[in-house]
Amino acid sequence: MNLKDEQWINIYQALEKIWGYQEFRPPQKEVINCLLQGKDALIIMPTGGGKSICFQLPALLKKGLTIVISPLVALMENQVNELKYKQLSVELLHNEIPRQQRQKTLDKINKQQIKLLYVSPETLLSPPVWQLLIQPHIKINGLILDEAHCLVQWGETFRPTYSRLGAIREVLLKQKPANHKIAIAAFTATADRKSQAIIKDSLQLKDPQIFAISPYRKNLNLKIKIAWTPRCRHHQLLNFIKQQQKSSGLVYIRSRKDSEQLSQWLQKLNYKVTAYHAGLTPRERREIEKKWLENELQLVVCTSAFGLGINKPDVRWIVHYQVPFLLSEYLQEIGRGGRDGKLANTLTLMSEPTGWLDPSHQQRNQYFLQQLQKNYQQVKHYFKQIPKQGNIIEIKQEIPKIEIILSLLYRWNKLTWIDPFNYELTSDLSSLTMNQIIKIAQQESQQMKQYLMTRGCRWQYLLNAFGFIKEAKNFHCGHCDHCRKK
Repeated sequence: MNLKDEQWINIYQALEKIWGYQEFRPPQKEVINCLLQGKDALIIMPTGGGKSICFQLPALLKKGLTIVISPLVALMENQVNELKYKQLSVELLHNEIPRQQRQKTLDKINKQQIKLLYVSPETLLSPPVWQLLIQPHIKINGLILDEAHCLVQWGETFRPTYSRLGAIREVLLKQKPANHKIAIAAFTATADRKSQAIIKDSLQLKDPQIFAISPYRKNLNLKIKIAWTPRCRHHQLLNFIKQQQKSSGLVYIRSRKDSEQLSQWLQKLNYKVTAYHAGLTPRERREIEKKWLENELQLVVCTSAFGLGINKPDVRWIVHYQVPFLLSEYLQEIGRGGRDGKLANTLTLMSEPTGWLDPSHQQRNQYFLQQLQKNYQQVKHYFKQIPKQGNIIEIKQEIPKIEIILSLLYRWNKLTWIDPFNYELTSDLSSLTMNQIIKIAQQESQQMKQYLMTRGCRWQYLLNAFGFIKEAKNFHCGHCDHCRKK
């Protein structure tokens, strides 16, 4: 059932008044129609495709509160500041906000004076916020999970709270009037079929409408080169940056230590550059983001979190100094280039397969497998101490790492969440071996390896990998490194 004509008149008026647009891009109109009717949805749209309008506009037109669950403070601040500039009823909550300001926002929620609330998963499930949101008088229209791929990529050990998000809706509905409905929509730029299944299952989406737009970007040039030695890797990076003529770019790297070392080396060569990683304080991260947005820094050497949702349209190049583990990470990160629709160049430096001349790639993979083994051993060690049913807050006093342990058990299908704080173990660990976990991880990384080694059109490979089979048939982009050679 679609919305009525008079409703669409109001929607188009709001679109032009708030954002200055007279028409929607596909599939914005269809997504808005779905969300205004209170249906669940999974939306996969390329970076810069206009995802935010899809949930912001319905939220502003509805009575009640829409909660946007977002992974990064910078991402939230970026969107909230833009909406506040337009004088709209939106607020954000995260652990870096001063107590007095935080209390003002909680008061506004209590008085139902906010249409859009941006929160991190951890803040949403903090006692003061959660106890307020479950109050019967607070009308909640929907839960929006922005950057939903984080649920797949970050959800076990880095951000374990993600594993508990699927239990939120049912608990909220039990506290609300009988006719209360809460829709859930998950937005992401990348999700292959396996990731889509994880997102739908983890969030307990009910018969969701799926909107999937091809990730192909004709303004993104893709190039892969072999770096035979560490010195060769440095040399190729420098050559590439010099060709970009002082334009703005990002260098992605996989560890904090490497980001610091590479940044220091580039600084000695007089580049305006700094390192960005999770080890920095929130204040330091905000400062780097601000300097990069204002072009005080030409480039940032960063780990995967940087650039997520930050609206800088004129990024002209992206380098992967080290290969990402997952193909979805790669597609997310190159997607931060050329958001203004103008040309952007990407370069990925891969190690030669044997590892004789540069063993760093194999060493990183070995470290990753060691971390998997460490996680498995940790869960195995504590498993007998964990009650069959329990409360995560109570157990945390005895087992500080219980959040990570329960998150891993959830991903391994060994427990269910009764609500966001109480769990039930459904089976033991006897059916799951370390070899099985390693095999699953290696299968996930295999896609990235195949992409690097493909001899066909790189964009065609990406289209196939992310389920766009029809679009990929006989497709040749004409501007990746392989297509140019041909």
